[in-house]
Amino acid sequence: MAQKATIYKVELSVSDMDRHYYETHKLTVAKHPSETDERLMVRLVAFALNAHEQLELTKGLSTDDEPDIWQKSLSGELDLWVALGLPSEKVVRQSCGKSRQVIVYSYGRTAESWWEKIKNSTTRFENLQVVNFSETATRELGDLAGRSMKLQVNIQDSDVMVSVGDSIVYVTPVIWKNTV
Repeated sequence: MAQKATIYKVELSVSDMDRHYYETHKLTVAKHPSETDERLMVRLVAFALNAHEQLELTKGLSTDDEPDIWQKSLSGELDLWVALGLPSEKVVRQSCGKSRQVIVYSYGRTAESWWEKIKNSTTRFENLQVVNFSETATRELGDLAGRSMKLQVNIQDSDVMVSVGDSIVYVTPVIWKNTV
């Protein structure tokens, strides 16, 4: 019998001084059986970095044709497609064709070699941004995960401070490719 997703209840408070966005989001997050705590927390940080009233977590790993996070316009078009990890060049290309803006948040020990392999094929995508999180930071984020979390994310000068209770993790996103 297939394993079911584990449900996480998250109260995500975002204080984004860069975008002047201050809001608390109550999220019910389904963690796929193959998803790690590290990936779950990267998903929440990516949500915080792009927080908007219309931003939504999707089914993520359980569907191939959806991103991890998306934002649709009021008329149903995809405004933002957020992917996590190290998607193939084909997936990046397809994503860029489906959405007005695409952001890939890469992480993990093989992220640099992945980027070296696909970066030349991404130059034509003016709507693509690639951001990397350090392996150390994402590992520390994974240690913060809990089934019920009050997560505070503060963003200032592109630096991110994530706290759960008394534990704090600092994340410095590194932009590998920016939109034109």
